[in-house]
Amino acid sequence: MSILEMTNINKSFPGVHALIDASLTVRAGEVHILLGENGAGKSTLVKILSGAYSLDSGSITLHGEALSHITPKSAQDHGISIIYQELNLVPTLSVAENIFLGREPINPKVPGKIWWRRLWGDAKNILQELQLDINPKAVVRDLGIAQQQMVEVAKALSNNARIIVMDEPTAVLTENEIDNFFQIIHKIKSDGISIIYISHRLEELKRIGDRITVMRDGRTISTLNAEDSTIPELIRLMVGRELSEKFPREEKEIGEEQFRVKHLTRGQVIKDINFHIRKGEILGIAGLVGSGRTELARAIFGVDKITGGEIYINNKPVHISSPHKAIDYGLGFVTEDRKQFGLVLPMSVGHNISLAKLDAYTKRGRIRLKAENKDAQRYIQRLNIKTTGHDQKVNNLSGGNQQKVVLAKWMLSQADIFIFDEPTRGIDVGAKIEVYALMNELVKSGASIMMISSELPEIIGMSDRIMVMCRGEMLAELERGDATQERILYYAAGGGKYIG
Repeated sequence: MSILEMTNINKSFPGVHALIDASLTVRAGEVHILLGENGAGKSTLVKILSGAYSLDSGSITLHGEALSHITPKSAQDHGISIIYQELNLVPTLSVAENIFLGREPINPKVPGKIWWRRLWGDAKNILQELQLDINPKAVVRDLGIAQQQMVEVAKALSNNARIIVMDEPTAVLTENEIDNFFQIIHKIKSDGISIIYISHRLEELKRIGDRITVMRDGRTISTLNAEDSTIPELIRLMVGRELSEKFPREEKEIGEEQFRVKHLTRGQVIKDINFHIRKGEILGIAGLVGSGRTELARAIFGVDKITGGEIYINNKPVHISSPHKAIDYGLGFVTEDRKQFGLVLPMSVGHNISLAKLDAYTKRGRIRLKAENKDAQRYIQRLNIKTTGHDQKVNNLSGGNQQKVVLAKWMLSQADIFIFDEPTRGIDVGAKIEVYALMNELVKSGASIMMISSELPEIIGMSDRIMVMCRGEMLAELERGDATQERILYYAAGGGKYIG
């Protein structure tokens, strides 16, 4: 039985027809996967359902009732909850306060005052119902990302949600955390609650999904049963063509050493790290969440101050005391969180691309816009960034195209040592292939890349060598031919020390 029907939905923005007769039908108690490349229209469709956007034409029926003029409040009243990829929690408040934010129980004996005993008790009941070992009085900022994700689920259920939309819920979770999260989803589903699940991790879909709707270029392409689908078929439906190679790693010549760290230390966060990267080489850095991978990248780039150790570029010692110094030495840092650290979202595509080399376009305190725009346009074309032009705001781009803007920024800066921290997180399979192709292009031109990734197939598929971190230490160095997912996970979990 269908509880939600979105039929022939159309939505346009200036210069963009985001949805073209798109449709989605969701049954009671199913996990319905919404799949498509960045820019396919998934987020727009969900935002219309949540009341964040109004539709231009089409119809929405929920439990047989036609809905019109949906607002965020009316969507919530109808039992529709959205859990966005960027979690919507107040970090300084407790778990219980976040669950009932804006709906706190009021003490009947003291009008206007929160009924704290009721608040703690109701939150505890919801957490216990989900079999979550989380203290309702714990401050959210003290929780791990997986527990924060569960607080979002608890918040949705506290509002009597009947349809929960989850946008890339496992993007920052480890394999064990994903398994636990899927158990929670199965429990929610067994209670008759429907889930619309957006993910780019194709290997997850058959584990968790009942049906899959594929979108492309604003249109609904197909809806199929998850158990009958195959990954090659889903990719073909998403991108409209066959992709012959998931990890298009190319053979190239690896040259002399370009970058080395010796005994790099930052308190107890990173401990006595040693490694080198050669020209034309991709060095993969694997490890579980909390292993110190991102902290290592930040220390190398001068974001965080090191307490010991040395850095060498082309066999010469360098002192990288700030990101500005790192840029001067030819380093580029594609950060894990592009929206917070890689881009200035309200600024244009062109201004973002020139950020790391702004001095080259500045004369007597004024930016030479003509030269800046010319170079930005060159990289827009070179990286095939889908945008209306260099003056379009970068926050209006899809995730994959935002990632390309970050890459364009560092390519324009003429960096030749790149740190890629989760370079394909939150982008679709087609955009991933393009990012991999750009990485191949960079190393073939003599650059070196340090790539951090939580996706083990990506690490194995793209790296020439792999180093594994655990609790701030480098536990293993594996040649490409020796690396397996099982072996990497063994060292990532602290299973001994091996330097091959």
